[in-house]
Amino acid sequence: MTKPLSPERAALPDAEAQCQALADLIRPTLTPETTLVGIYSGGAWIAERLTAFLRLPAEAGRIDISFYRDDFAEKGLHSQVRPTRIDFDVNGRRLVLVDDVLYTGRTTRAALNELFDYGRPAAVELAVLADRGGRELPVAPDYCVWNLASLALSPADSLTLARDETGRLFWKLECHA
Repeated sequence: MTKPLSPERAALPDAEAQCQALADLIRPTLTPETTLVGIYSGGAWIAERLTAFLRLPAEAGRIDISFYRDDFAEKGLHSQVRPTRIDFDVNGRRLVLVDDVLYTGRTTRAALNELFDYGRPAAVELAVLADRGGRELPVAPDYCVWNLASLALSPADSLTLARDETGRLFWKLECHA
């Protein structure tokens, strides 16, 4: 059963403005070897925005971690598996892995496992719009614009990035009793 949002939880930030803020955090550290890789789906959408805001010459890579999840045997294959697309040599390249929400760290771990199947990058950094805490693995974002510690979300609550019919990004928060 979904419970209604309290007034302080109902006011979610503007995800589009957060993408611009994330680009501003990343911009000072850009090098010619920097390439973005977005994790489907929210991270891929954010990586598209960042590529445009940062005026990067190369299109961001996209990664689907479905086959690398540690709960694959329990949950099975996600119904919307998309092809990973990394059209560049990752060897020696500085990668910024992009996701929408960092929670337990398991999605990041799966993405790192898949990235290393493509080669050995010089460095991998993590950029997220939201860090909700609750880590199960030693993973921390290098770039983050929203720390959700003050919301005190329960493990049953779900924060997701969505797109409307015009492609505009927005947050959805579902709180469960």
